[in-house]
Amino acid sequence: MGDFFKRYRIIVLAVILLIGTLLLYSSNLRNQGATTLFERTVLTLSTPLQKGVDVFTEEVGLLWNNYLWLVDARQQNRRLIDQNRRLQSELVAVSEIRLENQRLRRLLDFVDKIDRPALPARVIAEDLSSWARTVVIDKGSEVGIRDGLPVVVAEGVVGRVIKTASNSARVLLITDASSAIASLVQRTRTRGVARGLGGNLTLDYAKREDNLQIDDLLVTSGMGGVFPKGLVVGRVVLAEQGSFGLFQRVEVSPAADFSRLEEVLVLLDEKS
Repeated sequence: MGDFFKRYRIIVLAVILLIGTLLLYSSNLRNQGATTLFERTVLTLSTPLQKGVDVFTEEVGLLWNNYLWLVDARQQNRRLIDQNRRLQSELVAVSEIRLENQRLRRLLDFVDKIDRPALPARVIAEDLSSWARTVVIDKGSEVGIRDGLPVVVAEGVVGRVIKTASNSARVLLITDASSAIASLVQRTRTRGVARGLGGNLTLDYAKREDNLQIDDLLVTSGMGGVFPKGLVVGRVVLAEQGSFGLFQRVEVSPAADFSRLEEVLVLLDEKS
């Protein structure tokens, strides 16, 4: 303690003197009406100190208020970010519902055009490997689905059911190599069999003398007892007559977009 006073004795004495002067000034101020030379001197000396204290107090107050404002702004920013993320998630969900409703509306419009009971189903799995083209739907034998029933979308033919379980069924797509559909070209009435090529279809047994053209529409002929007549299969993208042989080479692009297959219709038996 002695070392402290020795080191800072001038500062300590100055502080004591200042405090004592202020106390004396306050006592004289209460007991006298006129301002003395001593009081004026004290006022002159203490005014800069008081201004400094006021400025310091004001700056500290502003700093504290700004700090509190920044803390509050940061919290509000976090809340706004969380709210924005939640709203974006809800917007995505609403968009998905809207798109699904549009697809289902097209399916319902298609059902109204065909004279046959249909059951909507959702695609829940797919197998698009190089040796198989199948999908799995979420409806099965419990709701009347059996092997051989045709599966369609509003744009055209999808395939036929090949395996059923109680709550699911596997559908063979028309692009599978083992798929075959009795078809005809709508414009020329040329008959043939549409077979899968993995991505597109080929129309086998189309007579060479028939004048097929690019973009001709291929529909089901109703032969074979699986697909009703008049369902869209696809459009001709290649027609080569060749110089010999009985049949021409015809390639067809399927009407259904299998890369975006989500909801389908299973055409039930007419007695269902």
